[in-house]
Amino acid sequence: MQITSEVYALDSTRGNYAYLVMGEETFLIDTGRPGQGNGILNDLETIGIKPDKIQHILITHHDVDHVGSLAFMQSETKAKTWASAGDIPYIYQDIKRPGIKRLISFIMRVEKPDKINTYPDGKLGIDEVEVISTPGHTPGHVCLLYKDILFAGDLFKTSRGEITPMNSIMNWDDEVLRSSLELIQGYEFSWVCPAHGEPLKVDGELDLENLMK
Repeated sequence: MQITSEVYALDSTRGNYAYLVMGEETFLIDTGRPGQGNGILNDLETIGIKPDKIQHILITHHDVDHVGSLAFMQSETKAKTWASAGDIPYIYQDIKRPGIKRLISFIMRVEKPDKINTYPDGKLGIDEVEVISTPGHTPGHVCLLYKDILFAGDLFKTSRGEITPMNSIMNWDDEVLRSSLELIQGYEFSWVCPAHGEPLKVDGELDLENLMK
């Protein structure tokens, strides 16, 4: 699904969207569940992008439906991979995921990826990407701002054209998440692109008060 002239939501990952951005550099945001890598390659082929044209893979957080095909995509693209310091130990499987996510990671086995670079604070140095620290869903969850398009990861989801909260059972810390939602309210966007739900055209600041109750 094409969002703008530069941004695609990859159809093979619908339900837990990974995104392709084709700016001055070409990069993926998240990699879907285990086993979705070949579908991502098919999507790239449809768009006209060869795997070796992907220069970077940017990870929003450690959940298995975001890093499940990371090792596969690293192998296929040779792209430089980035994630937060808070979530890299979970991605490397050096720390077990808490709660229900531990069971999910047991059921959905994830291959250990190769080298992951740690996000710097603020601007990433890739096009106009800004890394916004938004912990709460996971300890090191980030949102990624490309120009005026917000890639929200699992900070929230969308449903029927509305922004709605993630299920609390999936969150690492609800109180910390509320602070992250407050932070995001200070930005303006043209599009919000979550992992769960459909991309939403917003043209301005987000009203997230109902998510913080």
